Amino acid sequence: MSRIKEFPLPDLAEGLTEGEIISWLVSVGDIVELNQPVVEVETAKAAVEIPAKWAGRVHAIFHKEGTVVEVGVPIFAIDTQPDAGELPTSSQPDEALPTPSAEALAAVELAPADAAVEPGLIGGPAPGGRTAILVGYGPRTTAAKRRPRKAAAATSATPAAVAGNRTGPVTNGAGPAAVAPAAPVTTAPTPLAPTPAAAPVPARPVVPVQAQRSGPVLAKPPVRKFAKDLGVDLTALVGSGPLGSISREDVERAAANAATAAEPTVTTTPATVAAFGPDREQRIPVKGVRKLTAENMARSAFTAPHVTEFLTVDVTRSMKALDRLRELPDWRDVRVSPLLLVAKAVLLAVRRHPMVNSTWAGDEIVVKDYVNLGIAAATERGLIVPNIKDAGRLTMRELADAMTGLVQTAKAGRTAPAEMSGGTLTITNVGVFGVDTGTPILPPGESAILAFGAVREMPWVHKGKIKIRKVTTLGLSFDHRIIDGELGSKFLRDVGAFLTDPEAALLGWT
Repeated sequence: MSRIKEFPLPDLAEGLTEGEIISWLVSVGDIVELNQPVVEVETAKAAVEIPAKWAGRVHAIFHKEGTVVEVGVPIFAIDTQPDAGELPTSSQPDEALPTPSAEALAAVELAPADAAVEPGLIGGPAPGGRTAILVGYGPRTTAAKRRPRKAAAATSATPAAVAGNRTGPVTNGAGPAAVAPAAPVTTAPTPLAPTPAAAPVPARPVVPVQAQRSGPVLAKPPVRKFAKDLGVDLTALVGSGPLGSISREDVERAAANAATAAEPTVTTTPATVAAFGPDREQRIPVKGVRKLTAENMARSAFTAPHVTEFLTVDVTRSMKALDRLRELPDWRDVRVSPLLLVAKAVLLAVRRHPMVNSTWAGDEIVVKDYVNLGIAAATERGLIVPNIKDAGRLTMRELADAMTGLVQTAKAGRTAPAEMSGGTLTITNVGVFGVDTGTPILPPGESAILAFGAVREMPWVHKGKIKIRKVTTLGLSFDHRIIDGELGSKFLRDVGAFLTDPEAALLGWT
């Protein structure tokens, strides 16, 4: 058995087909331990640190930072016997890295491969039912620590060509001959005309349409579903993936009738886009969280008939209640914000109006007896909506801790994909930006979302007199297929009533 183990990019969340290499946390030649973070990968749902599946020495890094890699494609290799001496030469082909066979590739594309082990969870679920983001393999004997990245000179080992669809591999100089020779693949685009054998070929070539094929079509289940939704016949495509496998991009190009040369794929992030050119324009690639958000918002906006209602309420008593809460000994180390009371108000109002916490499922409405409360969070990567599982069962203190942890994790870019799935009802706090309210778009699968505006001191009629009070405006968007105007109005009224007098509401509703 070869001592060189290749690690393919795993499916980090159900349905994901690719990920972008954000940063390498190790360099070629580094010694790594089991479950030590090796690379940070960004998917459409989260940024995830992927740990080493084996202990040993980093033998090769197959992709540069900024490269988009499909699930199942090897991203690095580890020498599991670094103390066994130099690697054997190419005269011993049985020890060389094998080129994947058609059968092996089909196993990767159409079913879970042995190499792409289903990622486990280190340490199991965190308190409160939240899932740890770091995936791991085998028993965890020590805490995984991030190894400082090496200087650029540390990765200047002589590159060697490796088998498979990879870009710019860097290998351990101790034994480059152990890697089977193959033509390297680069990210530079090439024309459609034939080129010399020594010239690089594109990682994602343009996909022409051809006559019906006779053999099986290599495509992952999500790609097949995507093609079916767009009405694209996979048998009429030439895939750009390994051994002709069809990718999501191939389907998109076919749907757009883009049989001619495409523009080169830009792999820079918005933060690294070049300065304005002579035309005073920038072109920022749409990918990752931004791409997923755009798809979800467009699908929701043009599927669910949205209605938005507004309510302005006096929250002076709520602000005083928060001040008293902060003074309690058990709450002194807890972050208490107005959003906490808004969340509690929503959870209590759902008990009175459970239909608000439901999903339209075509020929039926699914009403849920649990509330996975989503909290919209603006991050450097874009807008994400992680949710607190079964938030209605939490005490006020548990809810505060869960919200604090959720926001901190989101800001750090460490939200797990599981934390962003299964939401049933969402709050978006636009007030932190100084905005009074908004008309939010429903997250797919949800029937209501509440916008919480800024709390301002304003003249207000209180007990027959005009006084300066603390006031905010709420905006509730809901799916009119499920929620009638009466139900939406009553739900919003009850949320406002709680914020107007939280102590009385708690006594009367619980």
